[in-house]
Amino acid sequence: LMVWLRRTTHYLFIVVVAVNSTLLTINAGDYIFYTDWAWTSFVVFSISQSTMLVVGAIYYMLFTGVPGTATYYATIMTIYTWVAKGAWFALGYPYDFIVVPVWIPSAMLLDLSYWATRRNKHAAILIGGVLVGMSLPLFNMINLLLVSDPLEMAFKYPRPTLPPYMTPIEPQVGKFYNSPVALGAGAGAVLCVPIAALGAKLNTWTYRWMAA
Repeated sequence: LMVWLRRTTHYLFIVVVAVNSTLLTINAGDYIFYTDWAWTSFVVFSISQSTMLVVGAIYYMLFTGVPGTATYYATIMTIYTWVAKGAWFALGYPYDFIVVPVWIPSAMLLDLSYWATRRNKHAAILIGGVLVGMSLPLFNMINLLLVSDPLEMAFKYPRPTLPPYMTPIEPQVGKFYNSPVALGAGAGAVLCVPIAALGAKLNTWTYRWMAA
């Protein structure tokens, strides 16, 4: 009976944390989902998404010990977000109203660093964290370039939850940052390493708790 309870708790814990971490990552990308703030908040998006992705991916990759887990984690988030995109589209909003973030290539780089270093935890944290922080802004800038006209769409289809004083007036790109991609990639690469270490520590605590 105790073995059955422990295994049930183990799998339930994985499911609950997977769902909640996915929701946290998606909500952290609220700046890019809605195209009214897609360009103005790109740096905030890059930092939040890269750090949220790496902490969840490192946690699950080390928890299972299987290279490829990070890519699986990013794939689940992508599918979940495409469902949300379809829901908005069904409500009458244009196809480009929500832009699905590109997580999978960065997660693949994280898996690759873990696999290439023969499952070295510290190498995955250091190398993988930097790779995620540097690559995610680049992939998502390419993703945003496919949107026809974010500002025009923001005026035609304002987000229902946006208060009137937050309605976009003019694009702010270049006003505060010379290069949002470079700033987002640099900050993301620096922050992903301690965030990945936090994910590894969380994994250790969870494993000890499960084994107790």
